[in-house]
Amino acid sequence: MFRKTRLIMVLICLLLVNCSSLTKKDDIRWVTLDNIARSIENQPPMNVGFDIDDALLFSSPGYYYGKQKYSPGDNAYLLKEEFWNEMNNGLDLFSIPKECARMLIELHKTRGDSIYFITGRTKTRTETVTELLAKTFGIENPNEVIFCGFITGKNTKIRPLKEKSIQIYYGDSDSDITAAQVSGIRAIRIMRAGNSTYKPLPKNGSLGEEVLVNSEY
Repeated sequence: MFRKTRLIMVLICLLLVNCSSLTKKDDIRWVTLDNIARSIENQPPMNVGFDIDDALLFSSPGYYYGKQKYSPGDNAYLLKEEFWNEMNNGLDLFSIPKECARMLIELHKTRGDSIYFITGRTKTRTETVTELLAKTFGIENPNEVIFCGFITGKNTKIRPLKEKSIQIYYGDSDSDITAAQVSGIRAIRIMRAGNSTYKPLPKNGSLGEEVLVNSEY
């Protein structure tokens, strides 16, 4: 009898621990597509922004290729003009559109919102990314992709978010979320796929932002 009672107490303790963990996990501000749609249904058309890599597209194949070709073993390839010329002019043919992105863009297209692509990629003299995104997501007369590039110690996305009067910005990285928050606009995290080449994975909800459920694919 004593052993049985002790076993029951152990099971109760384990249950309480698990419930506590779940509660902590549920502190994340999860949102669904329907939640987002309802939150803006009575608002006039607005400008919305999307990051590209790991938000709209699973683009790791192109980055994996670039690393193997230009700098195996480190990330120096991200500083090479030759890589960005390839990435922005063809390698996205191997990028996989994310299903959550299709649904989000369809929502905003239906509302008549203006969609902007704001990426941390390095700008190149020519690019086919705008055309590819327009074709992939069925966008007529698309706004040209805004290439912000990378500058150490500076969040390069803040300026275009303000200049384009973006009201909602979707992105996967902490820098996406902080750029939106600093700009005073709504930030919604799109989860990064676990097999992305962009490591380490960010902690969803760590900045108090909303996180779109099931958005890792």
